[in-house]
Amino acid sequence: MNKTARIILAAVLCTAAVACSKQVREEAPVDPVPSAPPVTEPVPAGPTAFGPEDLDSDACLRQRVVYFDLDQDTLRPEFQSIVGCHAKYLGDRPSSRMTLEGHADERGSREYNIGLGERRGNSVSSAIQANGGSGNQTTVTSYGEERPTCTASNEECWAKNRRVEIIYTAR
Repeated sequence: MNKTARIILAAVLCTAAVACSKQVREEAPVDPVPSAPPVTEPVPAGPTAFGPEDLDSDACLRQRVVYFDLDQDTLRPEFQSIVGCHAKYLGDRPSSRMTLEGHADERGSREYNIGLGERRGNSVSSAIQANGGSGNQTTVTSYGEERPTCTASNEECWAKNRRVEIIYTAR
């Protein structure tokens, strides 16, 4: 084979390799995801400290589920205030402890969903720590797809299963 043919063959192979390595991702339509109920009471500010009774009476602290977008582990902006309330509670009550239970919908492998649930729990834990809570007060557990709140196979149901539940183990 002559030198020119080799150069042309090499160029064609390189071009084919580059073309084959590019992946085309289809953008999924915007998913209807449950949003947080509106906060009816403001976050306590200043010297006001939360007590154990506030877990059942304060509107912000009663919200204990944080929802995520499909295949995402980033905390959505509408849940920042809820995480801030729980971080303040932990800051006011050093003896309090919580478990952050990460969940995923049924799509994806078991291993992927366990990892995704853990990343979601860690995301909420990091946000709590950034807002003044202590890392020693939180424990992250992932259930992946194993504990769904909804069992239908549709987007509305899957959106409810992409969550982190905040469970207080010590008030």
